[in-house]
Amino acid sequence: MKHLLFLLTLCATTVWAQNYPEVHPRLGQTVTSPDGHLSVTLVDKFQNFSTSETEPQPDTDIHSPKSANIHPAGRKFYINSLEGCKTVAYDMENRRKLAVIEHQFTEADTLLFGEQSELFPFRFYTENLHTFQGKPVEGAFSHGGRYFWVPFYRRTFDLNAQEPSAMAVIDTEKDSTVLVMETGPLPKMVCPSHDGRWMAVSHWGDNTVALIDIQSSRPRDWKYTDLFVIDQKLDLNFGLDVQVDRDDDSGWCLRGTVFTPDDRYLLVGCMGKGGGIAVIDMQQRQYLGRVQGMRANVRHLVIRDGWLYLSINRTGYVQRIRLDRFLSVAQSMKNRLATVSGWQECKVGAGARTIELSPDGRYVFAACNIDSRLDIVDTRTMQLVLSVPADSYTVGLDISADGRTVITTSQGRGTRGGNCVDIYHIDYR
Repeated sequence: MKHLLFLLTLCATTVWAQNYPEVHPRLGQTVTSPDGHLSVTLVDKFQNFSTSETEPQPDTDIHSPKSANIHPAGRKFYINSLEGCKTVAYDMENRRKLAVIEHQFTEADTLLFGEQSELFPFRFYTENLHTFQGKPVEGAFSHGGRYFWVPFYRRTFDLNAQEPSAMAVIDTEKDSTVLVMETGPLPKMVCPSHDGRWMAVSHWGDNTVALIDIQSSRPRDWKYTDLFVIDQKLDLNFGLDVQVDRDDDSGWCLRGTVFTPDDRYLLVGCMGKGGGIAVIDMQQRQYLGRVQGMRANVRHLVIRDGWLYLSINRTGYVQRIRLDRFLSVAQSMKNRLATVSGWQECKVGAGARTIELSPDGRYVFAACNIDSRLDIVDTRTMQLVLSVPADSYTVGLDISADGRTVITTSQGRGTRGGNCVDIYHIDYR
């Protein structure tokens, strides 16, 4: 049966890819909004899909890039190459490659690993646990940008991402890994609290969210303190001989993660059917329940200027609601469920993944995976004002502190698209 399900998924993915052609915009291409107030130009790209003279020279370190993260100081940015098992640092101004951080570990690297907690026991593997390659997913900065946290989709020996994964902490002054921490199965998002006390890790793989105390300036002092279960922790027992589709078979599929501005609550998007947004009370240190009422398939969460923004992946929407309205409903939950109405929304390209707001909060930028676009929404009207072609299939996104540069990653699907990082210049007129 597992063989059959895997083949059906593979066939469905193949049919999907055939229905959406690959897109590879040329450097210098500019798109301007109808009112002339906004222009976006593709100024550079790092690609590893073509040796054609019409494309920039291949960058072999770009292999299924998952996410882009601009350093808080603005001097450089990091690209997580998922299948390349590496994080690549580039100079923000001249786009020169600064460092390649390989996520390849052997028993000789044992001293890099932090003290193991009791939260994440191994069930299927008992030997050579420190010998693996890590597949980097997302990233987040802490301690004023000194450290960059990179969770791994799985340790490469773990066929079905059902065992504890790991997370690298990179010293951004040296661009080298200084600590490797354990995580639960299939971690996706990491998010620091505003007061610098906590780092939250959301596990796509088993419906759990972990909390790390990072108050100390010394990485070796950081410790796990809590593991929150979102309704029910999954009992993972897929065996070791047949690969299963963990992108779908993962409960609520926890994704977007954000602390409220006062750090009182931690909100976690649930991409699974009927999931909504999980709410954790940080003061009481307990899971309250899930708030529903938005469209299904919540992917990314952002809080700005009193609004909670989210992306709806499959159908392609950006939605928002007043944060105080959302929290008032969350605080009155019954039986761990509540519904909030009154969402404002804008239709964007299908497969809306990462979203970010311009520094002034005027625009929402959305990486639209299926339609291979960078869509821009005006928050004053919640209307789509611009769609910019991006290399297929867009997934990650970050914007510079001055709002003038947007970086997107194109991970690809199967053998189509991907292996590209696009860099756009934004002109606000």
